[in-house]
Amino acid sequence: MSESPEPPTTASLVRTEPVQQRSAQRITLLLDAAAALIDETGIDALTTSEVAARSESSVGVVYRYFPNIQSLLRALAARNLERFTTTIYERIGSDSVQWRDSLDVAIDVFIEFNRSERGFRALRFGDIIDDRFLEPEFSNNGVLARALVGLLSEKYDFTPDDDILFDIEVVVEIADALLQRAFLLDRAGDQRFIDRAREIANGYLRDRAELPGHHD
Repeated sequence: MSESPEPPTTASLVRTEPVQQRSAQRITLLLDAAAALIDETGIDALTTSEVAARSESSVGVVYRYFPNIQSLLRALAARNLERFTTTIYERIGSDSVQWRDSLDVAIDVFIEFNRSERGFRALRFGDIIDDRFLEPEFSNNGVLARALVGLLSEKYDFTPDDDILFDIEVVVEIADALLQRAFLLDRAGDQRFIDRAREIANGYLRDRAELPGHHD
């Protein structure tokens, strides 16, 4: 498989590395405040002063970690990705979950996050702002696909190659387009688009995709 960077983390995107627990807690408060404000008023209305006020911090504290709103949003998008992939990995921990079913789990988690994770529906993984918001070398869906392949390779013990990466990225693109439409006008998600996303993604995986070294 062609070499690619690790998905960005919240810690890697702050101006000052949060080496102390207190700093990490402060960053969490800032990101929580930003997520709540985005949920209430949208991305365009977000300001540094509002984040400071909501988190009961000074504006200087916000700037200590995030030099501008764009960097704060990037860190929040990275946290969304971290939480998303961590939740998926926890769900597929059971030995009974087959690898194709794990992608259905990813759809379940994406739906849950849109419904319950503050600010997620508006920001997601940053693609609402820029298709390459997380990493300049890859599309956001490319970063997500690589993260998912990393989870699959750890869970199902295989060495990723370009074919499985391509197939997972195709599934991510398909599901993302339909799920984005599902939540565009409905906070609960239009079930018709959700069902069709599952149907098409599962059909593609069943008909075309195989794990390297696994034949089923």
